[in-house]
Amino acid sequence: MTEKGRGGIYVHVPFCKSRCIYCDFYSTVHSAEWQERYVDALQREVTLRHTELVSPADTLYIGGGTPSQLSPSTLLRLFRILDMYFTFTPDAEVTIEANPEDVTEEWLAVLRDTPVNRISMGVQTFDDSLLALLRRRHSSRDALQAVERCRKAGFDNLSLDLMYGLPGQTYEQWKTDVEEVLHLGVPHLSAYALQVEDGTLLGKYIKEGKWKETDEELYLAFYEYLLDAVAQAGMNHYEISNFCLPGFHSRHNSSYWAQAPYLGLGPGAHSYDGDRHRRWNKPGLRAYVENAGVPPHGEETLSDNELYDELVMTRLRTSEGLSLSLLSEENKAYCLAQAATHLHRGKLTCKNDVLRLTRKGIFTSDDIMSDLMR
Repeated sequence: MTEKGRGGIYVHVPFCKSRCIYCDFYSTVHSAEWQERYVDALQREVTLRHTELVSPADTLYIGGGTPSQLSPSTLLRLFRILDMYFTFTPDAEVTIEANPEDVTEEWLAVLRDTPVNRISMGVQTFDDSLLALLRRRHSSRDALQAVERCRKAGFDNLSLDLMYGLPGQTYEQWKTDVEEVLHLGVPHLSAYALQVEDGTLLGKYIKEGKWKETDEELYLAFYEYLLDAVAQAGMNHYEISNFCLPGFHSRHNSSYWAQAPYLGLGPGAHSYDGDRHRRWNKPGLRAYVENAGVPPHGEETLSDNELYDELVMTRLRTSEGLSLSLLSEENKAYCLAQAATHLHRGKLTCKNDVLRLTRKGIFTSDDIMSDLMR
């Protein structure tokens, strides 16, 4: 990750069958007719923008939303469009996000007719009472069966998502969740602390006092247990929230942290040219499908200080850390001066001109990164 890789492609599929109480990603609930209109619009966007990315791409990520909600014909058509306009490296990583309840034998049979070689599944928890609280549509049994079906269908490169700090979640419930993932032996785990976002149902309930946010000390206990358990299982902690068996890191997400270029397609998707230019499609399915040209979007050109801040924010998230050789002499001096207190407190290390968060520092990583930024 210390060098920029080839380009990646991200496709945002905005459809969900229902909204989870915590989610603030752009998604909507629409009929099959809207799925077809979405793919029509996606083809228009690809036709107009495919030259923005230098081929071949080495990663493709179909995210959402819930991509597994696409009908088989719509999903296959989406891949045909991408194949028409883009070339990929022979070993390209192609990921699709899925919800456990959608992972049927029929869906996996359709997936075998696509280039997908990695499935990322949003489990969140194996506790049925917490799943109901989050308004997830699957049960713990659904999740276990989905993993088994994926393997039987030949999809071994699996990633599961877990969340901790859920309303009322106990240490024992979290311990059971982690143990279940490790028992399944999936090669990749993403574990995220629950974030209370404005505009979500969870945020509304917290503000109204119906639920309480998890105590900070319990968050810390959850994360401490996670780090110990995955290390004992032989998984690498390669990014603050991501763990993998050797060779199974998410190449697509890793390219984000290495400032590689990527092209974002679909409503709400972001793009980056690998240098200074960022662009984002505005969320809103209707505006996306009804626009005859380039979809409504915003863009910005990053200043020198913003580029420095991005390096701090992205590289320090990873186990590889921030190589000071990437910085100008002025920014290097500034960065080390700002880091001095954290180095003294054992929250950062600096070896061979590379700054890294220590285990102690990970727990306050946002504050540390903020201190280092311009």
